[in-house]
Amino acid sequence: MLDLLELQKYFICKHLSAGGVAVDFTMGNGHDTEFLCRTVGESGRVYAFDIQEQAVESTRKNLAASGCPAVYTLIHASHHRVREFVSEPINAGMFNLGYLPGGDKRITTLRETTLPAVEAAIELLAPDGILCVAVYPGHAEGEAEGKLLSEYLSTLPRWHLCATKIKILNSPTSPYFIIIEKKAEEASKK
Repeated sequence: MLDLLELQKYFICKHLSAGGVAVDFTMGNGHDTEFLCRTVGESGRVYAFDIQEQAVESTRKNLAASGCPAVYTLIHASHHRVREFVSEPINAGMFNLGYLPGGDKRITTLRETTLPAVEAAIELLAPDGILCVAVYPGHAEGEAEGKLLSEYLSTLPRWHLCATKIKILNSPTSPYFIIIEKKAEEASKK
């Protein structure tokens, strides 16, 4: 059976290495934040966002307990505000849309902030950088977010960015993810 989270990590590791800069746009309980910190190592930098204080505290505790390199900045703010906190080019970014696992399911990511966050992430993306966006269409807002993102990403110039959707076709409400790769400078000039 396909493990979408492991597949996302596989793609991220093709673009992110020691010394890199990454953003976890939806930190949740910090599992993606930890993965990104371990991938960039002691010489890298990770920024992580969440609107819920519960997520920030849970992540802080989990990262401290795991012995993860302290190369992270946890930010209690919406992901669409990324440009206020991150000015350097990023090599990778992860979005895990939906709600906080173990939290209030009525609090979810929203189209109104997710699309501006993805647009800002694309602007920050370094050449040969990657974004992975996990979408959960099993609830109304998740389905709407996925549709809006797919419509927007299909309009982007292919010579500059490549947007790919990875989805289980025979399970329409299963989570899927979108990969956005910025071409290396040499390739985008051809």
